[in-house]
Amino acid sequence: MDHLISNDTLPAKGKKPLGIYLHIPFCIRKCLYCDFLSAPFDEAARETYVNALLTEIDAQAPLYEGFEVHTVFFGGGTPSLLAPEQTAAILERLQRRFSFVPEKEQEITLEANPGTLTRKKLHSWKMAGINRLSIGLQSAHNDELEALGRIHTWEEFLQGYEAARQEGFSNINIDLMSALPGQSVESWMDTLERTADLKPEHISAYSLIIEEGTPFYDWYGRPEENGEAASGHFRPETRKPLPSEDEERRMYEQTGTFLAARGYGRYEISNYALPGFACRHNLSYWERTDYAGFGLGAASLRENVRWKNTEELSEYLAHAAETGERNGIKKELMSLSQQEQMEEFMFLGLRKTAGVSADTFAQLYGKPLEEVYAQPVSRLIREGLLIRYCRPEGSVCFRLSDRGIDVSNYALAMFLF
Repeated sequence: MDHLISNDTLPAKGKKPLGIYLHIPFCIRKCLYCDFLSAPFDEAARETYVNALLTEIDAQAPLYEGFEVHTVFFGGGTPSLLAPEQTAAILERLQRRFSFVPEKEQEITLEANPGTLTRKKLHSWKMAGINRLSIGLQSAHNDELEALGRIHTWEEFLQGYEAARQEGFSNINIDLMSALPGQSVESWMDTLERTADLKPEHISAYSLIIEEGTPFYDWYGRPEENGEAASGHFRPETRKPLPSEDEERRMYEQTGTFLAARGYGRYEISNYALPGFACRHNLSYWERTDYAGFGLGAASLRENVRWKNTEELSEYLAHAAETGERNGIKKELMSLSQQEQMEEFMFLGLRKTAGVSADTFAQLYGKPLEEVYAQPVSRLIREGLLIRYCRPEGSVCFRLSDRGIDVSNYALAMFLF
């Protein structure tokens, strides 16, 4: 079994841990598979947006006086399109308005597109406090990158990666994507090998998902009139087909085996890390730690209340200065019932290879996990998809088996009443 990594212990008394997410919706151009909230922005629009982001941080910071920031994550979009001084200004504002743990305990991540990396930016980010990069490579093969609509090549990625190392970045994630148009099992394994040879501290390996509203959906996933899958019916002849289901399954199965042999422990369904380098920001999501989301479309969780910022830019700019728990930016506010909290504890926590702690569940909700979820637990154990085990200190835990991870959507759905 891969490394079991978990932080799902109750916080000590004092300030509550907090993660901060900053959504930077800029990109040079949309990738053909992308349905994220992002679009090309000119320099003037970027400056206007960053100013609104700083205003929102000022307006919302009073809600988090009892919290202490452990992690910050710049996501997008393409956060590496920010001017160095803009990134520095955002971090300076956060440091001024929020309480942070000591610098050596902070994890501050910035997502970067290889086509936007420069030595000047890398140096500036390091000086500003960024200590973790997440670089979106996706593939080591230029024809596969071109098929995705990416703006970089493998060679440009290598230049950026080496520059990041030279600037002193010692915690780097590389994002990879399998089941791409024209991709074979062999080319995927070659991408994995070339990536692992670079010895990044973390590798995220996802399968391509065909999302509605994208060119890929029109070509590969648009349904026929009778409701059946298009099976490439709408795909232009110039576009290569997707791998078969058998090829995709082989890619998936060989990924974990290969990366484990290279020392990367799988700690979540799609994430692998060298010992000590699991992404603490992402772990906080799966363990339901409170987090504050700033920017267009950003999600937040504060004391079991969830909301999502507006996705309308004009509305965001108009209301960024509004204070309080309810304002013109926040949408879909929902106070989670205990049942909803328990469901999230299970279906988010079981994404981790370490699974969930029955003791923590009982402390949080005052009920035994094996009583509340007696039926799904017994069924999944019987089907070989869930494992009951004890940690060294004796606490009872549950985690998905390797086969359970393979069919995680089915297994996790069992905990939604």
